[in-house]
Amino acid sequence: MLLTRRSLIRSASVFAAAATLPGLVRAQSRPLRLEITEGVIEPLPFAIPSFIARNGAAADAAADITRVIAADLRGTGLFRQIPDSAHISSVTNFDAPILYPDWQAINAQALIVGEVEQQGGRLIVRFRLFDVFSQQPLGDGLQFVGNRDGWRRMAHNVADQVYERITGETGYFDTRVVFVHEEGPKNARLKRLALMDYDGANVQFLTDSRSLVLAPRFSPTGDRIIYTSYESGQPRVYLMDVASVTRRPLEAVSAGNMTFSPRFTADGGSVVFSMEQGGNTDIYRVPVGGGARSQLTNAPSIETAPSFSPDGRQMVFESDRTGGQQIYVMPSGGGEVQRISRGSGRYGTPVWSPRGDYIAFTKQERGRFHIGVMRTNGSEERLLTASFLDEGPTWAPNGRVLMFTRETAGADGAPAVYSVDISGRNLQRVATPGMASDPSWSPRLPRP
Repeated sequence: MLLTRRSLIRSASVFAAAATLPGLVRAQSRPLRLEITEGVIEPLPFAIPSFIARNGAAADAAADITRVIAADLRGTGLFRQIPDSAHISSVTNFDAPILYPDWQAINAQALIVGEVEQQGGRLIVRFRLFDVFSQQPLGDGLQFVGNRDGWRRMAHNVADQVYERITGETGYFDTRVVFVHEEGPKNARLKRLALMDYDGANVQFLTDSRSLVLAPRFSPTGDRIIYTSYESGQPRVYLMDVASVTRRPLEAVSAGNMTFSPRFTADGGSVVFSMEQGGNTDIYRVPVGGGARSQLTNAPSIETAPSFSPDGRQMVFESDRTGGQQIYVMPSGGGEVQRISRGSGRYGTPVWSPRGDYIAFTKQERGRFHIGVMRTNGSEERLLTASFLDEGPTWAPNGRVLMFTRETAGADGAPAVYSVDISGRNLQRVATPGMASDPSWSPRLPRP
């Protein structure tokens, strides 16, 4: 266990406030775009009138979907919602022309309109996105169809589309997070695996609290979870199928050896993990479907916390081979090892970004813990957080946001899950049902 963007985000709406004459607005030549580059954040103002309910049965869903879309966008720190009380126009017909001057008057730069229809147990959600000042739609309207109880996922999908069309980045709202739910006093903590939407909704418990569990990790396809359990009395790696919640111990591992810190390879076909043998801990690899294990590291030190580059060619891990915990990179099949952490302090829990451009890590320095990022060669190190104990970062699938565990000090100290963007802005606690730790972010879910 670890002792234990020089760029910021800029809102560049590529147009200035339009000069107006009565009844006339000068259209802009370029579409609305919020660019993630250098500069200072100024959240982009958007309006989202409550989605229209096509029939009475859809009224609650229409209100709930509107609420979740708005929360998703606000939660990024990149968007600012204009309150309904400031709206001049109301939207009562999904197909009616947009009264752009009314939305320009309240400085809305983006307008989201939608409608919801319920047919039996099915929901139909339609939405459109408009660039208010250029008086143009941003992309085509879209329709999502799904079961009534899947309304949150449809809301997240709409928010993803809005985010993508305005920022040019991949959305991350229709995702899930597996984490360790904790309860009880600090000296007798009970832990079990739990699954939730990225925003803390729809919590589902995957294990009971009879055995200590640690470090759950999603597969690249999001359909399996690997984690460490003390069910046998010592740490051992288990595989779980998310849909059926069935599990089995990892094969090709002797029951007498401690195995921990597992992670899937980039293609999901194998698992890497740390295993202790004869007082030494190295990193091993074993096929998920069974087969012989192979040893990837061989040093008289503790080698742990492996993570792969998106192309699967390289592996980053932590090691104390030079006396203190540091971060190293090597070919994924084994070979020459290169240290990339160069600053003072101790480094651990490295995780490669899904974009391939950064490695996130935990750092301990001068009695404080930090979540940070560095380039894959160790340059441009940047610390994003600082507290009594921050550790264990996990990436959103777009590589722009991190979640991690933050624990408070003292006998009553408790862990919670937090998120922060890679500029170090927009730090916020993630809603969970009680204490939580060890988050792992899923890939985007298949569209419903």
